[in-house]
Amino acid sequence: MQEAVWDPPGAGFWRIEAGHCLGAMTPIGQHLMVRGMHPGMATVFRLYGVPAETLDPRFVNGRLYTRLRPLIAPDKPAAKLPPAPLLKLVVRLHPEFRRRNKNAAHTLATQPWRRTVREWDESGRAAQAAKNYVLQDVDLSALDDTALMTHATRTLEHAIESWQLHFILHGADLGPIGMLISEAAAWSLPVDEVIGALAGASPSTSEPTRLLASLRRRVEASGVQPTTLEGLRAASPEIAADLDGYLRMRGTHVFSRYDIDGVTLGELPDVVLASVLGAQEVTRGDDPEGLAASLRARVPAGDRARFDELLTEARLAMDLRDDNGPHTVEWTLGLIRLALLEIGRRLVERGRLDDVRLVMELTPDELSTVLTDRGPSNDELNLRAECRRALSALAAPTTLGTPEPEPPPGTLPRPLATLVAVVQCVINLLDKQPARHGLAGTGVGTRPYTGPVRIARSPEEAVNNVEIGDVLVVPFTTPAYNVILSAVGAIVTVDGGPLSHAAVLARELEIPAVIGASEALAQLRDGMIVEVDPAAGEVRVLSAVPQPAAPRNQPAAPRNQPVAPRNQP
Repeated sequence: MQEAVWDPPGAGFWRIEAGHCLGAMTPIGQHLMVRGMHPGMATVFRLYGVPAETLDPRFVNGRLYTRLRPLIAPDKPAAKLPPAPLLKLVVRLHPEFRRRNKNAAHTLATQPWRRTVREWDESGRAAQAAKNYVLQDVDLSALDDTALMTHATRTLEHAIESWQLHFILHGADLGPIGMLISEAAAWSLPVDEVIGALAGASPSTSEPTRLLASLRRRVEASGVQPTTLEGLRAASPEIAADLDGYLRMRGTHVFSRYDIDGVTLGELPDVVLASVLGAQEVTRGDDPEGLAASLRARVPAGDRARFDELLTEARLAMDLRDDNGPHTVEWTLGLIRLALLEIGRRLVERGRLDDVRLVMELTPDELSTVLTDRGPSNDELNLRAECRRALSALAAPTTLGTPEPEPPPGTLPRPLATLVAVVQCVINLLDKQPARHGLAGTGVGTRPYTGPVRIARSPEEAVNNVEIGDVLVVPFTTPAYNVILSAVGAIVTVDGGPLSHAAVLARELEIPAVIGASEALAQLRDGMIVEVDPAAGEVRVLSAVPQPAAPRNQPAAPRNQPVAPRNQP
């Protein structure tokens, strides 16, 4: 492999998206991200009136970088803006800016996200699930080669459409939340408290945990102590039906990353069993209503009605935040993955591949030829896999290109300026925040938790190795992590900010967390005893000597109480 060059992928300034990808993405993963994000965000910006063309995704050495693509001369950004009076005049006379300003004013007046959220709840979610089930219910082993390749192509086309929907829905789930936080800044309300007032507003996040906890109670009542999923099913017909229903809905989701080389829950029966036996109840120990009342009291009396409105809108949108991805992204990735695994099995059986996983290196165009003589060779796919592994091991720069000048305050009409502030707020809060040191970040929760560290540099390590009560330390989480987090005592992530999926999961499941602790993977080791202090937003090492592991699947301690170090009774 030639030495990697980190040149900007186009004109302008680019920021790395480290919170959604682990290393270099697969060719199909890159295809989905580009075909989903670019048109999806362009639709959101146009409909809502954001004065930018789109959030443009590009890949450099397999890593995802994004840029807010300007409306005017996007490929020839100026090093210096024209004088403010001239810029102000251009913004008000340019036809596209005038259209965007009109749309922005309409957005602020009519709050279109309400209709989107309502339609998702009433029919959109069910419609998306129905489309997913159509492809999921295909018996892949019964298809001949031509039909299987056609099916694989159909899953990719369905995923592209679903990913576009995913980004369009972000206008309705992140928009109102960003508006609340953006306007709350004018009242000097702390961001962490404002977001804390949204706790409990996302039942979709905690639903898998509630289902698993209910299943655990029924298993305990049966007196059976299963050691396999088949043993779990044998406990009773009702338990078998609940388990199968759960796996039908969740088993095809790629929950470990946003790419086809992630793993689906259905591929890990031991993890499913552990998630059932270790499931904890979700009980609200925080007080979001009390926090909201405290925030409201600090808002000027004349603005309190506006605060109430913003909080209501953000809470309505919050559930869509984590209900969106599992249906539109993680599920559709699983559909592609399962089709590819069936293709890979056939190629291995025929001696054409030496590893099933090599099919994850296929390009979209090769899905229609992979089982023919025109498909790529084993050597070619091995070379691609080795190249991607090498690129994944590289440290990627966080930014590329030259920063682009921002228009001075007062340049944009008020509707456009308001939406620009919302977009900038959301982008900032999805990313890690400045911290005092490498084990500090955004705290989620109020009570500290003490327990042993479990390092997981990949999500697969997390699902295979995490023990009940561990402090799980990972690069980031996806929304579908909620199926395995019910047993952990605390979460620490390297990437992510106050609005990241990791923060939402921790908040809704009431798991103490520190999000965006940049040195967590470098400084912590398996078995160390640490205190995760969300109030202070930091992780403290209490014992650097690794402790022996406890037996798997032992009864879980209550999450908000410290657990004993592993070498103590």
